[in-house]
Amino acid sequence: MITKLITKVFGTKAERDLKRVRPAVEQINSHFESYRSLSDEELAGKTEEFRRRLEEGETVDDLLPEAFGAVKEASRRLLGRKWMVCGLETTWNMFPYDGQPTGAVFLH
Repeated sequence: MITKLITKVFGTKAERDLKRVRPAVEQINSHFESYRSLSDEELAGKTEEFRRRLEEGETVDDLLPEAFGAVKEASRRLLGRKWMVCGLETTWNMFPYDGQPTGAVFLH
């Protein structure tokens, strides 16, 4: 009975964990939206920007929302594109909805 009351008040461990990473996912989505206006070259240039910022002392944690947002935008731009992989035509059909960035934050 006490356990049910505590869970009702504080939520399950999974609910608390999801609540903890939700702000990071919201930041990722915010950067993703802002990157839509970038050209392909500008988006690709983010990699060098991130490297430079790391060299200047920022941490991977500092860059995580921006970097994951860039990956999400790159994935959106690839949707429907085709190329040959080991002699087979392959179509990019993957897009990271909130579940994938959530998992990526946990794995990080």
